[in-house]
Amino acid sequence: MTFQGENEIRAQRMANLEALRAAGFEPWGGAFARTGSLAEIRTAFEEGRAVALAGRVLTTRDMGKSVFAHLTDGSDRFQVYARGNILGEEHLAAFKRLDLGDIIGAEGTLFTTRTGEKTLQISRWVLLAKALRPLPEKWHGLRDVEARYRQRYLDLIANPEVRARFDQRSRAVREIRNYLCERGFLEVETPMIQPQAGGAAARPFVTRYEALNTDMYLRIAPELYLKRLLVGGFDKVFELNRNFRNEGLSRSHNPEFTMLEVYEAYADMRAMKTLAEGLITHLASTVFGRLVVGEGDNRVDLTPPWREITYRELVRDAVGPDWFDLPMAEARRRAAALGLTVPEEWAFWQITHEVYEKLIERTLRDPTFVTRLPAELVPLAKRCPDDPSVVDVFELVIGGREIAPGYSELNDPLEQRKRFEEQAGEDVQKVDEEFLEAMEHGMPPAGGMGIGVDRLLMILTGVDAIRDVILFPQLKPRERAGGRVDGEEEMAAT
Repeated sequence: MTFQGENEIRAQRMANLEALRAAGFEPWGGAFARTGSLAEIRTAFEEGRAVALAGRVLTTRDMGKSVFAHLTDGSDRFQVYARGNILGEEHLAAFKRLDLGDIIGAEGTLFTTRTGEKTLQISRWVLLAKALRPLPEKWHGLRDVEARYRQRYLDLIANPEVRARFDQRSRAVREIRNYLCERGFLEVETPMIQPQAGGAAARPFVTRYEALNTDMYLRIAPELYLKRLLVGGFDKVFELNRNFRNEGLSRSHNPEFTMLEVYEAYADMRAMKTLAEGLITHLASTVFGRLVVGEGDNRVDLTPPWREITYRELVRDAVGPDWFDLPMAEARRRAAALGLTVPEEWAFWQITHEVYEKLIERTLRDPTFVTRLPAELVPLAKRCPDDPSVVDVFELVIGGREIAPGYSELNDPLEQRKRFEEQAGEDVQKVDEEFLEAMEHGMPPAGGMGIGVDRLLMILTGVDAIRDVILFPQLKPRERAGGRVDGEEEMAAT
């Protein structure tokens, strides 16, 4: 639609607004007491029952002395019927002034039309919100992908399946809380603005705390604060909240994302494995009603028990049983032959992990616990007693993506300091001394796990892009006429 066309439509809607106002209908009304949502009214439908409902006008059909219209409120769509001999000619004429997208409230009685459609015969109606802009593509559907993300409110109106997906997301998050609380876990909140970004290897967002005259960081993980609570005697804790990582956008990455982190004192990785399998299958069966989710290439079978295999087994199966016996030069040559780019400065474990991430992980469709990862990858986990080169962890992969790491948590403060210092190199400020001080007071052995909620929901809903399960995903600023982007016009005006 051209800019001129948009202006003409808005001008026509403004004219209708003034006509409605002149007829006694204020364009933006107040509270309206509903009998229930449209879905609830349909479910409890009873011929002749008096009800009050509200919704957005989707269609109108002018029959001369009467008008049929369909309303939606997100839960359902429902037909209403306005007749001049019941409303009065003036109120019927005003009803005909309604534009698609306007929100109205209506009172009346329920009946069934000759074609069998459940309908409300209106005895009184009020205008609750005048829409000055049209619905997308005359409400038939919003197909432009960027517009769907940037104007999610239109996407929710135009595409019922999108609304249903976010209803499922809300129920899934609620069910995560219920599942953990019923098993004795305590939900807690830890700082999202931190003096030191720790608990994961990621680039943080930097902000400034003016009152303290210091730089601060949006958290990349809540792990180190939750472990402080283990020291303090909270045996079973979880947090379900936002993390922030100043990294790229992709089909599986958003810089602001929802993470579940769980810790249980006196447990280990195996307890977390049981918890992950139980929680995810519970969500699939209770919220989504099935254990086989997605379709086609996105199909995943969550039926337990889930496969478990070591990291080294997967690598050997993919690139040869002799991989871990190769000289460095031969490992580089073989990786290059497989199409991988391997910088000269990389160690053997880094080359191996590139093989795993680029060639193996994406092939793991059904749930797989990948265990015994290289110790260099996980500085916060216990080493395996029979082989100190690997750690007692799992990486849960579903649909070719990492969904959850689970650890037997390292609780030796001396070993933890050593690993922090190795990770920090010359940048000793990255060593979290306050966390190490807490550990030196005695942290019980524990199992810990983090679940990427957005990625999990991608699996459960069968979508390919993380933006499809986040209501307002991060997007590049939209350019406007004159080369300005969103917000710059307002800034220029001030």
